[in-house]
Amino acid sequence: MDHRQEGGSHGPGGAGPEAATVETLPFDRRPLQPLRMAAVTEAATLLLLVGIAVPLKHLGDWPGAVRVLGPVHGFAFLAYVWMVLRSLSAGLVSRDEAMRLAVAAFVPGAGFLTARSLGGRASQPGPGDRP
Repeated sequence: MDHRQEGGSHGPGGAGPEAATVETLPFDRRPLQPLRMAAVTEAATLLLLVGIAVPLKHLGDWPGAVRVLGPVHGFAFLAYVWMVLRSLSAGLVSRDEAMRLAVAAFVPGAGFLTARSLGGRASQPGPGDRP
């Protein structure tokens, strides 16, 4: 099997001795998947916490839902922030984009839009991809 079909472009003439540059390296989209999953998880747990557990606590006099969902959302939030920082340090997102991703974590439901935008970005050609 031809390795260029599997791994993308190997530079301007195939697998020649040229030095690899950012423009000739294939863009690996897989690292964005965990960030997308973390965004969806964080958004879902925040919506469950704010939309169901908190009203049950205050209107239904049932604080058990907050006791359960509070730590679950806390863990999801910390995992999401860790994934944003990891993506920033890996160069997958810019500093401005990381700030937008972090702010979106405080808006109920915004994580779904974040995941969608990251998915759209993941489907676009990267620096080393060829049409």
